[in-house]
Amino acid sequence: MDQIVVRLHPGQDLKKEIDRLIENQSIKAACILTCVGSLTRAMLRFANQENPEELKGHFEIVSLTGILSKDGSHCHIAIADKRGTTFGAHLMDGCIIYTTAEVVIGIIPDYSFLRKFDPQTGYPELKIVYSK
Repeated sequence: MDQIVVRLHPGQDLKKEIDRLIENQSIKAACILTCVGSLTRAMLRFANQENPEELKGHFEIVSLTGILSKDGSHCHIAIADKRGTTFGAHLMDGCIIYTTAEVVIGIIPDYSFLRKFDPQTGYPELKIVYSK
């Protein structure tokens, strides 16, 4: 498995930068291996909610996980505030980096991750294609 290691900077949008990296390198299948950093703004879509919620403040990124592809990505994030209260949800555009985001991405060879609409869930869900 190949890896990409990137450090994102203050003011950058976490999701947009990860998506841009995957798109620019035309990556067909990857996953987030680890991420540490901080945010000043979080746009999160909580479980079973249609619309994201905005959180402002200083938050530590305590976890980021996701399936990545140029065809579409699906990521979840956990962040903690100054008291350690943790929020976990679907990562949306608009999560703005405070000091840093240090991200390690693993590229999965011989696979393509596609997003296809699933009428049962109402969302574009993962379709795994093995191409060796």
